[in-house]
Amino acid sequence: MALPGTERHDLQPPAGAGFLATIVTLTFVMNMIARGVAESFAVFLLPVQAGLAATRAEMMVTYSVFAVAYAVSAPFVGQCIDRLGVRFTYGLGLGALGAGYLSAGYATTTWHYYVAAGLCGGIGAAALGMIVASSILSRWFVTRMGSIVSVPYAAAGTGMLIVPPVMQLLLQAYGWRSAHVVLGGFILALLPVLLVLPLARIGRGSEEWRQARAAQIQSATGGWTVRTALRTSAFWGLFSAYFWTSVAAYSILPQSVAYLIEQGFNPLVAATAFGMTGMLSAIGIVVVGWLSDRVGRLPTVTITYCITAAGAVALLSISAWPCLLLLYAFVICFGLMQGARGPIIVALIAHLYRGGAVGSIFGMLSIAMGLGQAGGSFLSGLLQQWTGGYLASFSLGVVGSAMGLAMFWCVPSLRRESHGAAPTLPPVSPKRADR
Repeated sequence: MALPGTERHDLQPPAGAGFLATIVTLTFVMNMIARGVAESFAVFLLPVQAGLAATRAEMMVTYSVFAVAYAVSAPFVGQCIDRLGVRFTYGLGLGALGAGYLSAGYATTTWHYYVAAGLCGGIGAAALGMIVASSILSRWFVTRMGSIVSVPYAAAGTGMLIVPPVMQLLLQAYGWRSAHVVLGGFILALLPVLLVLPLARIGRGSEEWRQARAAQIQSATGGWTVRTALRTSAFWGLFSAYFWTSVAAYSILPQSVAYLIEQGFNPLVAATAFGMTGMLSAIGIVVVGWLSDRVGRLPTVTITYCITAAGAVALLSISAWPCLLLLYAFVICFGLMQGARGPIIVALIAHLYRGGAVGSIFGMLSIAMGLGQAGGSFLSGLLQQWTGGYLASFSLGVVGSAMGLAMFWCVPSLRRESHGAAPTLPPVSPKRADR
């Protein structure tokens, strides 16, 4: 039985350089929107907190709701892209994210803001981010996958560079409600663009990919699945590393702008510094990918965690010595390493579970990222409220870096990048295998 997308009417000319560039650009733009809007929470924090008469811990619940919604949505987004296509999945992402932020501009209670910016924002970000990008790109690119995947990963930094400073300007000119409405309206305005893009062809994948997929489904044995991956120490090592890496980042990032403003920095300077960390992350992702190919993943990941911890210490030191030198140190160290572990983790998944359901496994691991975001941001906000300062909050970031690094050193399969051969599965029908 032929697979959907392999019938005669589905034949298509070979993809040219322009079409492939369109695919990479699409994933870049969508992930840039997802991450840029999500990280704009840092500049909205103080104005929305004052506007809703909320405590810091109550406001940080928003980010935790966002992270949990992202984590819960991640496996289902993987199913959406496989079953319902690119147009539906990206349409869901733009619709949820845009409607959520539009509604957030009219919030009068914290629970309303939780649902709008948190729940809808998390679902939208998941449907626009790297789960979909990885699935699409794997259908068209076979060689240099690490370099290709780093492009949409780097888009996160670009989004952080552009969106938060723009939102800060809108906040200063029109207030937080209007800024939310403008942002939500802009995202919804992108929906008609989906109608003119060749998303059906993009979702089909290359002819080589379709043939390989058909052969895999019709074979009597299978490779790695989510079920079999869950039985390996490598999966849980990566899960833990992903979790603690998110804790390290999100115990600091959501409160960084508020912290800098409270230390006497101009709000626009604080927002710009936050955006600069995003821009530098794009550079760091490329450099780390290049370095890992030459000196190995374990030494490279060790360097990245140490630099991240140094950036957290520099930010914390500003409370004692508020100067631009320490601000620059934070921006450079924390910024360069932000997201740098992502491509390494994806490369390890592809290597350790070669020939298997890489997209589905990555979707399951994304739960760890969401849980780390939720736990790190909420606990950091709670510690700030309890102590009245940021020492405990930002120290959590240092602890997260140390724990993430420990996973790579303490789990043998991650340290060796090997855990044996893929399992042999019983014969399955094409219909069941395609699920």
